[in-house]
Amino acid sequence: MSTGLIIALIVIAAVVVIIAAALTLRARGTGRGPNLKRRFGPEYERVLARHDGDTTAAERELTERLERHGDLRARPLEPAQREQYQARWTAAQERFVDSPRDAVAEADALIAELAGVRGFPDGGQYEEQLAALSVHHAHHVDGYRRVHRAAQLRPEDARDGGQGTEDMREAMVAARALFEELVRPDRHDGGRTDGRHEAARHDGRDRTAPAGGRKAPARGHMPWALNRRQAKES
Repeated sequence: MSTGLIIALIVIAAVVVIIAAALTLRARGTGRGPNLKRRFGPEYERVLARHDGDTTAAERELTERLERHGDLRARPLEPAQREQYQARWTAAQERFVDSPRDAVAEADALIAELAGVRGFPDGGQYEEQLAALSVHHAHHVDGYRRVHRAAQLRPEDARDGGQGTEDMREAMVAARALFEELVRPDRHDGGRTDGRHEAARHDGRDRTAPAGGRKAPARGHMPWALNRRQAKES
């Protein structure tokens, strides 16, 4: 074999190795940087803060979540199941009037159960379930985190009218967004997402009310429940 041929083979082998390395790095870096930040949104900022601004550590954690849970496909809900979950959530909200602690505990357990039914890790694995939800519902997963934390409050921290009660109320409101995402029909289930509802969910306004008319109260809406409480006390 001539020297020129040997050199050519070495060059070809080196090129192949370089291309393979580049493709591997590209595959590993697909979810990093701007892509990770775009996908995880507020969850990216929360993880970054928890790592004291260490971008490398934060992105490593989020990339690991993607690798573990990125391929998860949610299981559909039957219409009857959906109605049952919606009724249970409404009941939990209305129970907040008389028993905030019981209401947040029910909301916490309900989201854990619903997520498990949809195909996420079982609610008994809270941290892993939360990680999986953060991959697919990054903009609303913190509501679950907050209601779970509120459910752990001690009774002395949740006296009527105290800061504990306000924390629980805010947690219930925040958790509702994730609940609605989990219970809403997926497109491949034959469900249809109304663009007006999508916009309303992101900016907090009700765009489904008739122009110039009063906004119809949502079924079991939390502020309505708290107003009922104020009426009882007056």
